[in-house]
Amino acid sequence: MSVKVDRVTKIYGSQRVLDDVSFQVEKGQITGLLGPNGAGKTTLMRIITCFIPPTEGRVLVNGINTMENPVAVRKMLGYLPENNPLYPDMYIREYLEFIAGLYKVSSPKRRIEEIIDLTGLEPEISKTIGKLSKGFRQRVGLAQALIPDPEVLILDEPTSGLDPNQIIEIREVIKKASANKTIIFSTHIMQEVEALCQRVIIINKGKIVADDLTANLSNLVSSSETILAGFDRKVEIHLIRQINGVIAVKAKENNVFEIKAKPNTDIRPALFKFAVDHHFTVLSLQQSEKSLEEIFHEITQK
Repeated sequence: MSVKVDRVTKIYGSQRVLDDVSFQVEKGQITGLLGPNGAGKTTLMRIITCFIPPTEGRVLVNGINTMENPVAVRKMLGYLPENNPLYPDMYIREYLEFIAGLYKVSSPKRRIEEIIDLTGLEPEISKTIGKLSKGFRQRVGLAQALIPDPEVLILDEPTSGLDPNQIIEIREVIKKASANKTIIFSTHIMQEVEALCQRVIIINKGKIVADDLTANLSNLVSSSETILAGFDRKVEIHLIRQINGVIAVKAKENNVFEIKAKPNTDIRPALFKFAVDHHFTVLSLQQSEKSLEEIFHEITQK
């Protein structure tokens, strides 16, 4: 089961929300869709889930065009939109029975109990949806998306507005549900991407600006090296700046300095020579890797 986005463009009036977007996601892969607010992520998800048509291009789910046969595509999709529309006056099990009936799920009672167990809804099962916390309402939203056992799961900001404990709980639900499914989800939380995604697609101003395995994203940004160097006593910053290849120095605590070098430059030999010449002892030397947040910022601000 794959999702293929083929040269999709979406135009509203004079605004080009999506601009010639193409990618393919294969079965068993969890792909994070990242981008600033207004980048086009939600519009893209609505096109994939057949809610709106593209202006140009096409989307194929398991080879089926979303606009030519939307009913067949929707049978293969589970979708949790960002605003998570629910019926607040319905009880949890009642609502899931309603969803199972819409999808004509075989053995609905057994499937509902499986999903209640998977999403951890049992402690609140006797409540109406309107009386649930936001974290449990998100669980109900995930449950309705999972009821038909979809081959493709589309999640739009599934942890938006949740506290840290709720985020971890929802993350675990997504992990459990990910077996043998194609999952695409958007998020602003970088830790979510690092914890869940094998692949990241970054979209900015309607265009894909990065598409790679999560582990490879650092290769897409500036190759300048950052080193954390610790000395046995205080060092004047201007002396470190004089080392050949150093372009920036920032003092941290306990005589540790964050030293940024020119791209593809190993300053460690020069740093050790500097220490010997000035009678310092290097107590620690550690290469500092860019966080996903820093990578995201650099890519989207280019």
